[in-house]
Amino acid sequence: MPVFSTAVASSLFFAIAFVLVLRFIAKTSLLYMVVKGFQSITDYFHVYQYFRIPQFDENLQQNQLYLRVHAYLNSLPSLEDSNFTNLFCGAKPSDIVLRLDSDQTVHDSFLGAKLRWKLEMHSDHHRQNSSFSFVLKLRKDDKRRVFRQYFQHILSISDEIEQQKREIKMYITADGGARRWMAVPFTHPATFGTVVMDIDLKNKVKSDLEQFLKSKQYYHRLGRVWKRSFLLYGQPGTGKSSFVAAMAKFLQYDIYSIDMSKISSDSDMTILLLQTTPKSLILVEDLDRHLMKRSTATSASGVLNFMDGIASYCGEERVVVFTMTDKSGIDQAALRPGRVDVHLHFPACDFSAFKTLAISHLGVKDHKLFSQVEEVFQSGASMSPAEIGEIMIANRSSPSRALKSIITALQIYGGDGEGRDRNGLKWTGGGSAIHDEDEIGSRRFFYKDNLSMGKLYGLLKLGLRKNEECLNSHSMEKN
Repeated sequence: MPVFSTAVASSLFFAIAFVLVLRFIAKTSLLYMVVKGFQSITDYFHVYQYFRIPQFDENLQQNQLYLRVHAYLNSLPSLEDSNFTNLFCGAKPSDIVLRLDSDQTVHDSFLGAKLRWKLEMHSDHHRQNSSFSFVLKLRKDDKRRVFRQYFQHILSISDEIEQQKREIKMYITADGGARRWMAVPFTHPATFGTVVMDIDLKNKVKSDLEQFLKSKQYYHRLGRVWKRSFLLYGQPGTGKSSFVAAMAKFLQYDIYSIDMSKISSDSDMTILLLQTTPKSLILVEDLDRHLMKRSTATSASGVLNFMDGIASYCGEERVVVFTMTDKSGIDQAALRPGRVDVHLHFPACDFSAFKTLAISHLGVKDHKLFSQVEEVFQSGASMSPAEIGEIMIANRSSPSRALKSIITALQIYGGDGEGRDRNGLKWTGGGSAIHDEDEIGSRRFFYKDNLSMGKLYGLLKLGLRKNEECLNSHSMEKN
């Protein structure tokens, strides 16, 4: 009997010990070590092959295959089974998006073959930057059978994802390192339909962009790189930034905004250019400031080489947009055909643009005060579309009050101009112009540089009270 009791006690002891060991393994990293050890043994007895897909190639350009694989893997249902997965909000607040974290794996299967992907991060302590790569692991026997078909499958699925979830991104320059571009969603609402511009001029630009999108073979037949360059010049507030947004949305191109203040040298600027992707709009703002300023890290010759140097031809299907305030002080050789194909002038607001703003901002197509607004414009008064638009927004509940405020602002702060020319588009492609230069002309602007918009609105309230009775009586006389 004592022997039996001892045996039972021993069995119970070992059972309890076994349970405790299992609980210890389950609640500690020992289980992870056991699984990793089993995987190592499996790798030893089975012949596997590995393929690395780096984020950048040897020329520091973005690896397009990396982007395709990234889109594909982040769409896999098995991503939820990864040990560590990042969660983000999607395009809609209710959407949850999963993203694979570094040093984590995701499993996939194709035609009976089992494949394993791992995202690895590589740090360069000397350059203080990091990059990523995907590593594919599969058996050699499966590689001969499914390798090419599998990657064709990835490309096909990634194309479908791109079409379904296409959103324009804006890339901004980062500080140093191999990863020089940082992407953010581009949500600017401007389109060609909302841009205030002469309708004929707008249609010319749209037609030019449409023709560019279809001209790959034509450019190649001429021995030219498939790209187009635009110069947008005009005073602040005339709509250049909104026009760039409208161009990007019309083309469905991502925007690469190059900040010259973050560029350390001419070669650094070249590297930035080489890291842009096809189907992109490359934006360089305030070009006149960078060409005329001598204290920047980039030289004038470096900027010119950026515009038409050899490096600028190492990539296709790109639209390059430069903006500046005034091109009168710029050496015309810097803006010659080949460097800039199309010159677009953004003038101050005229009566035609004012009527367009009144329709979009106030919902007014005609008003008894329009004739007075036109008279003030004809006298040479000038304000930017942004300034007039802000007055309309502030008084959108009362169109009459908005129009009276605009008349007062033009009379007090509009300046004494010499009349206005028509909107113009200067085409410099091929070295020949297709317009009458007198039709375009040059535009004078009348701005009070030291007058803020806040002060403008404050003074408007005082001026409006003094002029309201005069405006009303003048309107009654007209009627």
